[in-house]
Amino acid sequence: MSLVTDLWWAVARSEEVTSKKPLSVDIGDQPVVLWRDHQGIARALEDRCPHRRAPLSLGCIRDNGLIQCGYHGWSYDGETGRLKEIPNMKDQQKFPPLYKANAFGVSEQAGFVRVCLNPKAEAPLSADPKYGYIGTVNVSCSHQEYLDALYDDPGLILAIRGVRFSPYIMSELHEEGGMLVMERSCQWHPLHWPSHFVAEFPLTLLTRTHLLTGETRLTLRDDAFNDLLHAVLSPVPAARGVTAVRWRAELGVRRPGLRGAMLRGVNPLTVLSSIDGSKLRTTKPTVSLHGEDLRNALLDAPQDTHDQTVAA
Repeated sequence: MSLVTDLWWAVARSEEVTSKKPLSVDIGDQPVVLWRDHQGIARALEDRCPHRRAPLSLGCIRDNGLIQCGYHGWSYDGETGRLKEIPNMKDQQKFPPLYKANAFGVSEQAGFVRVCLNPKAEAPLSADPKYGYIGTVNVSCSHQEYLDALYDDPGLILAIRGVRFSPYIMSELHEEGGMLVMERSCQWHPLHWPSHFVAEFPLTLLTRTHLLTGETRLTLRDDAFNDLLHAVLSPVPAARGVTAVRWRAELGVRRPGLRGAMLRGVNPLTVLSSIDGSKLRTTKPTVSLHGEDLRNALLDAPQDTHDQTVAA
């Protein structure tokens, strides 16, 4: 997958990146290793040792914050990628500059660790709080297929306890501040007896999706425009056609009654680890068709729509 190098991808949740064990992630076909140094700062290097190309994620984190390759024990600095130590060779001047791992840009905000393949790119700003409900899944579909499913039928990729997504949209997919925005009608589930067909849609799901990364902010609202649920969904293209999805969510206004109670308690949001192939096959492309046209038009427009500065 061809990637824009200045994009920031939320490749991990803050809880996943530790100083105990390196974390291996992908951005497309680019392997990345993440860890925290001795100051607790998240670092990211290409997940290949320049010596013999062994994955650095199979190594360990030293007490001094360096990452050490598990093959021959070479240790690298996370900020620059420079080789710092070789067993039995402690003089840094003897280390040729050739042995330097590619260092990537890292930004940690609102409970996500974002990585940019361009280490000099300006980090994005986030107005999100650190939501408490969390999850990570790997789905065997491409990044674009995942986003198409989100547009055409959110129920293919996620579930909100007590909520049923309808095939009807409240607003067409449109551009707003460099984001693709749409609002879908929803109902409480199960539908009231005996009729399975009702004209009432007391809930809406508002989605704001970044043009290129697909990072999406979800807001579930009731008919009084109260925000019942907030979530951030971060799909990242990974190797071998897989999409890695990290997410965080938090409840909003406390809704009274039994239906409101269904949202409370244990994690109200589930991001599915697999897509129902039969349901996907029978789901007609609708919003995704317009989304592709709109996306291409925005990419061709002479304006700064590629920034990933996140507004509230």
